[in-house]
Amino acid sequence: MCADVSKINPNPFTTRPEIEGTFGVVASTHWIATAVGMATLEKGGNAFDAAVATAFTLQMVEPHLNGPGGDVPVILYDTRRGEVQVICGQGPAPGRATIAHYRSLGLDMVPGTGLLAACVPGMFDTWMLMLRDYGTMALGEVLAPAIAYAREGHPLVERATATIAMVEDLFREHWQTSAAVYLPGGKVPAPGTLFTNRTLADTYTRVICEAESAGGDRVAQIERARKTWSQGFVADAIDRFSRTQDVMDVSGEPHRGVLTGADMAKWQATIEPPLTYDYGRYTVCKAGVWSQGPVLLQQLALLKGFDLDGLDPAGPEFIHAQVECAKLAYADRESFYGDPDFVDRDIAFRPLQRRAPQAGDRQGLARSAAWHD
Repeated sequence: MCADVSKINPNPFTTRPEIEGTFGVVASTHWIATAVGMATLEKGGNAFDAAVATAFTLQMVEPHLNGPGGDVPVILYDTRRGEVQVICGQGPAPGRATIAHYRSLGLDMVPGTGLLAACVPGMFDTWMLMLRDYGTMALGEVLAPAIAYAREGHPLVERATATIAMVEDLFREHWQTSAAVYLPGGKVPAPGTLFTNRTLADTYTRVICEAESAGGDRVAQIERARKTWSQGFVADAIDRFSRTQDVMDVSGEPHRGVLTGADMAKWQATIEPPLTYDYGRYTVCKAGVWSQGPVLLQQLALLKGFDLDGLDPAGPEFIHAQVECAKLAYADRESFYGDPDFVDRDIAFRPLQRRAPQAGDRQGLARSAAWHD
């Protein structure tokens, strides 16, 4: 007799199942980081403590995706404040990163790799600001798991080894300091290799030691850590390396950097309200024009007049409308978005107002060139 298994799992299979629970949920791109975040909650931390612990662990276990030199836009909701807020973790370009300087090097665009592409790293200060204002735990508690995985090792994921293999020759020939970390024993580590980054572990350990020298107050320790990063030994090391090392980039020539310790000392992450757009019963929140987040808001505004519910989501009319609205919004991104110290944060929505009649002209949009491509 055949068993009736139709009701065992009637839903379609998915590798992205709905997560349900009664205590809390942490989601990230790596299981170790997710486990660290959940452990932080179980130790009594709140969601922001868990987010910071998870983020620093991701630097260790997914070094091909993020690291201490990166930036981070944060959108958060704090039930105590009852409002959505954004933390701008995008550091600006260095003061010496001028058009005249790049042209003096014979360049007509900024190389996408190497030192000339580096902006002020916004990651550390952003997470410290979140931990200070929204978290509850001490800096040493939050960073302890990430430091442990960096020092003791973690199994390297396949995509990390594949990424290292792609740049193996570059590391060997030109980026020897990177080769020292990512080519242990002089070779590309195999997937599952117990991988360590003890230099980074030592760096964060020293940051914590200097932070704790400020006394037992949690906020004072975080503020000391921020200063240590942007004005202390970390900034000094970045400044020295950028000034003294000629590093190969995609131009085919080695160049020294333009990022200085003074650039790092001048910048701090900031908290700001999100840009929002009401679409149906939802209010969609995005970071400001220093990010590409408003592109989605512009697309929603352009799509608002379409009867999308009446279209086949896999049909040509539905797809065409989305593609054309996306093209308009991304064109505005290239023309109007930028550093809010130099660009009006509302400027991204002025083109949206000019486009409103076009968005209402459904026939005109349907006749656009992409429809016939």
